[in-house]
Amino acid sequence: MSRYLIGIDTGGTYTDAVIIDSDQNAVITAAKSLTTHSKLSDGVSSALEKVLDEASNLSASDIAQVSLSTTLATNALVEGKGSNIGVLLIGFDQDMIARTNIASAIPDAHVVAIEGGHRYDGHEYAPLDEQAVRDACSSLEVDAFAVASHYAVRNPQHERRASTLIHALTGKPVSASCDLSDSLNGPLRALTAAFNARIISLIVDLTNAVIESMNALNLKAPVMIVKGDGSIAAADSVIEKPIETILSGPAASVIGARYLTSLHNFVVADMGGTTSDVATVRNGWPALSARGSNVGGYRTLVHAIDMQTIGLGGDSGVEVDSASGLTLLDTRVAPISMLATLYPELEIELEAALSASGGMLSALDYLVLNLTESATLSAREQRFIATLNPARPNKSRNVINGAADRACVRALVDRGILRRSGFTPSDAAHVLGLQGQWSVRAARSAAELLGRASYRVAGSNVDEQVRNVCQEVVNLTIDKSTRLIINELSDTNFSDDNALVAAVAAGQDKINHLGVTFTSALPLVAVGGPANVFYPAVGQRLNIETHVPQHSHVANAVGAAVGMIRSEYTIEITLNERGGYLIHTGAEPESEIDPTAALARAENLARQQVQALQETKGGQSSDVTLDVQRIQLPEVDDDSGLISARVTASCDSLPGENARRLEANE
Repeated sequence: MSRYLIGIDTGGTYTDAVIIDSDQNAVITAAKSLTTHSKLSDGVSSALEKVLDEASNLSASDIAQVSLSTTLATNALVEGKGSNIGVLLIGFDQDMIARTNIASAIPDAHVVAIEGGHRYDGHEYAPLDEQAVRDACSSLEVDAFAVASHYAVRNPQHERRASTLIHALTGKPVSASCDLSDSLNGPLRALTAAFNARIISLIVDLTNAVIESMNALNLKAPVMIVKGDGSIAAADSVIEKPIETILSGPAASVIGARYLTSLHNFVVADMGGTTSDVATVRNGWPALSARGSNVGGYRTLVHAIDMQTIGLGGDSGVEVDSASGLTLLDTRVAPISMLATLYPELEIELEAALSASGGMLSALDYLVLNLTESATLSAREQRFIATLNPARPNKSRNVINGAADRACVRALVDRGILRRSGFTPSDAAHVLGLQGQWSVRAARSAAELLGRASYRVAGSNVDEQVRNVCQEVVNLTIDKSTRLIINELSDTNFSDDNALVAAVAAGQDKINHLGVTFTSALPLVAVGGPANVFYPAVGQRLNIETHVPQHSHVANAVGAAVGMIRSEYTIEITLNERGGYLIHTGAEPESEIDPTAALARAENLARQQVQALQETKGGQSSDVTLDVQRIQLPEVDDDSGLISARVTASCDSLPGENARRLEANE
């Protein structure tokens, strides 16, 4: 049987691919290609072709599985990007609507309150206002919908009916909150559903791009996607729940770091182009966040790795601040050295800007069009895009005229349709000789422009000032990365003005006459493209054993290839005010008088549901573990004292093809 696994990771800057021999536990080959946002299949195809060409002894039939991880969903939410959405909140009062935080998390979302909803016991509170649902469908010009109903986890009928109506009337994707979480927290379920709707087109486009690329290469293997908890699932089971891919890329990097180092207890840092993510691994598997993953400053109800995520990466923008000098932004820009590699004429344009009187910092600001076929544009946006040259980057100062254009550009950048360029830590690393894949010539010109704009950066001559600019950007990146590791190791969110942390993060070993040294009880594993540039210095500042393993630059793709399928299903039992118990199954609640019978029924249903769920994800039926959490009457230990219970069934296995192969080998 086939034994080779392909892992693909599509990030904001690069698409990585690896081939792993699952029998030998070895990475056979790895490759990178630039992520092509306007047509994702181009970048995926390029990465796949490279690894298959390098493994020339393999044929398409030797590939048992293709697994995909991605940071696109995480990046979109961190950067406030995604589709235009409508959110229907059924049975929510104004206070509950405010507590969803949708207005601040997704300011352009269209939120509509609908009459309906259920009570805590699953009985209907008010009839669903179906006409209001129809009216919302006809009045909202959006790309996707989210639906959340009061107590939908106790009875999802109104969410199901509203979803059916929306899909029938609009044909647009619908995200129902009951499909994403079993939490009773209605406002958080609503926000989770809204985020899901926001990013659904991203994951659909990416999955289609992978399948298109595989078809072109005659690859017929099953396609899996990494979820935020580090497990994998069949692509068609995830594609309507893209919120589950939040932290997919970082989760894959954690699994990849464990695979590449064979360590079972460590702190891992994954630095990509847009974000830096850190997590702690104990006994070989990272802990899951008990409260739900936090992305972009907002908590969701998605089960994901307990991980800190901040906007810091190789593509973070550098800004000149009149008060503090150079600063790092949370947002990603296109590195000017990368852009000049794709469009060499930019090298000449940047040098021309240096020859102008004083040099113009605006010369670093280009607009790159990433228009996809699925994008919905307003008339104003269409007019602005018509002024752009789609074949090359556009100088912002030549196409932005006035406040209306600036507002239009901000909206298009937020949605990922436009990308701005700028100077980044990756550009600084190129000038200092720490990286070399892109245009050093363009990076140096950009650094000189920054030096002219920032009077705080000293230098006796141009070359020295350029080096100082780049070293300051690198130091800012190391400083911020060190603080992130300190917070993770201490499980404390230290303030920026903490003197001890500031000294260590800056690489200083004393404050006045006080020596300052931090040590770690865990080693540090750093992965991601820029890890080898910045994290050895982080390790030195923290006196920590630091590993940047071979293939660390493609750790996400490695983790995707070697993942396992995990499933969990929970059924609740509550008291029925009419007597006996209610068993909440995800449909109409079932009634049962006897507590022992209610528990047995819940356990049996949970076992059946989790095995069915495991198979839909592409796994095989495997041993099921049951966890029963009971609330009892005081001093009554047997079933007669049962007040409520949560019955959770879980199982894990290798994907079907790999499991069958291993069984055959045994």
